[in-house]
Amino acid sequence: MTQSNERANTRRITGNILKGSIGNLIEWYDWYVYAAFAVYFSSQFFPKGSPTSQLLNTAAIFAVGFLMRPIGSLLLGRYADRHGRRAALTLSISVMAGGSLIIAITPSFGTIGVLAPIILVLARLLQGLSLGGEYGTSATYLSEMASSGRRGFYSSFQYVTLIAGQLVALGVQIILQQILSEPDMKSWGWRIPFVIGAMGALAVLWLRRTMDESEQFSKMSPKSRGSAGTVRALMKHP
Repeated sequence: MTQSNERANTRRITGNILKGSIGNLIEWYDWYVYAAFAVYFSSQFFPKGSPTSQLLNTAAIFAVGFLMRPIGSLLLGRYADRHGRRAALTLSISVMAGGSLIIAITPSFGTIGVLAPIILVLARLLQGLSLGGEYGTSATYLSEMASSGRRGFYSSFQYVTLIAGQLVALGVQIILQQILSEPDMKSWGWRIPFVIGAMGALAVLWLRRTMDESEQFSKMSPKSRGSAGTVRALMKHP
């Protein structure tokens, strides 16, 4: 490989790594922003009463999302083996965008009653499904796309962007706290970070559609894709 071709290949790999990593950051931002702003929107989704009860109910819904993460990992991992890493990552960020947008536009309990917390639960289940699928698939993609000798470095971007997503969520919270009053935050300001997350996810969706598929997947024959990727096959090797 000539020096110019090597530089072009390095730029291509770096571009794909960045697209995958930015998507991971947005996914974790959308996940953490719920916890960061729960204290502001809990009263919007549950009947008036004890603020502590409202917050505990909101926290319980946060926990429900964790139940979907292993399921999302299994489903999207299987999807990635059958249809490709890029397709799975694109699907994952689409689901996350939908979950964030649903939370952002859902009317309060005072407007639609018990439907408000039900919709919140469904949106959180979607986000848990998405994040579970994102975690394993992005790790696979980053390691497969990395150039020889740099797999550890490029794969580390998954954890770097995980923490970065949390920090961005907290940064947005700090900025909004400086701009808006507490009543405004509880009334409508809490919706802003979810809108940001949904718009960011849509931007990443466009980026991920331009990613290259990993060579490992591209070299697999159509018949072999996902053929051994079952729990039954795994259990044959205790």
